[in-house]
Amino acid sequence: MTQREQNQLHDLQQLGQSIWLDYIRRNMLGSGGDLQRLIAEGLRGMTANPTIFQQAIAAGDDYDETIARLLGQGAEPLQIYEGLAAEDIRVACDLFRSVYDASNGADGFVSLEVAPSLAHDTEGTIEEARRFWKMVDRPNLMIKVPGTDAGAPAVEQLLYEGLNINVTLLFSLRNYERVARAYVAALERRAAEGKPIGRIASVASFFVSRVDTLVNELIDERLTKLPNPTQRGDLERLRSKAAIANAKLAYERFKTIFGGDGFAALRSKGAMVQRPLWASTSVKDPALPELMYVENLIGPDTVNTLPRETLDSLRDHGVVRLTIEEELEDARRTLETLAEHNIEYDAVTAQLEREGVEKFSQSFDKLLEGIIAKREALLSSPASVR
Repeated sequence: MTQREQNQLHDLQQLGQSIWLDYIRRNMLGSGGDLQRLIAEGLRGMTANPTIFQQAIAAGDDYDETIARLLGQGAEPLQIYEGLAAEDIRVACDLFRSVYDASNGADGFVSLEVAPSLAHDTEGTIEEARRFWKMVDRPNLMIKVPGTDAGAPAVEQLLYEGLNINVTLLFSLRNYERVARAYVAALERRAAEGKPIGRIASVASFFVSRVDTLVNELIDERLTKLPNPTQRGDLERLRSKAAIANAKLAYERFKTIFGGDGFAALRSKGAMVQRPLWASTSVKDPALPELMYVENLIGPDTVNTLPRETLDSLRDHGVVRLTIEEELEDARRTLETLAEHNIEYDAVTAQLEREGVEKFSQSFDKLLEGIIAKREALLSSPASVR
């Protein structure tokens, strides 16, 4: 590889971090699209969710032909969405298959999420994940399952059955550790039964920027009640610090779980670690550096999934160096000081999980509404429905 061809994605890969794209649109998947170029330049995977599909379908006429075909087959809105999603995910999996094969099943994954309405339904999640796995029928598919109280046992069962799982909507260290232990337990069950474990892959998607959004709101609220300038200064210095602190402490727990003797027996049998994946890493506050949640969370055995704009910024001017284990004591002090000001960690992360499920549910509803609108428009032009 020449100096000119080397880029930030390759540099990150050399440090052990994979960059995935948090975006999918049909016009990027074909021969005239740019996904193949991005893969050649170092992109290692792709994630999708109801919000991404809702925006993609609403953006233009990319999906009209498929919607018309499915309408002609008598499909209902939910069946139409699943048909659209399965086609896109299948094509994307095929495009990433070379990455998957070259990495011996460690990378090259494309994610598809179970319905948000199942976030509190263990059995419903398991059944839908199994159905999606069979429907897409690709070894480099990852099924996204929320790391809720109901989702965690589904994660263990699905991994035990041999599905690749992206555990999503993680905000708290407690929930992160729970799903990491679920991954280990699933592999131990398979190994005890003599089943292969070398190609079981999972990531734990730890959401980042949303933590700062909520904590900053709570800081602003507390500041109105603090007349003491010293106390105000201490609290103001914590603005936009909680999210990175939270992620760094999650990585510390990752190293404890997967770097010690407890995982060594599974590793000797070919098991891969369950990598932390940093999600929601575009900044929500325009006053912040646009790559703050990218450049400060670089470390081995991690993934960062980026929206298209953030990916472009990284490739243009991102600074690549190991940062994930810097300032760990400051990270601990950040969460401790927030607690001293009655900004309680458990309450914040519980609220973020509730809101995350609600937001994805709303996006899913809008997605189906958009498909219904497309259906009505196409049905008003019978020639388009074959």
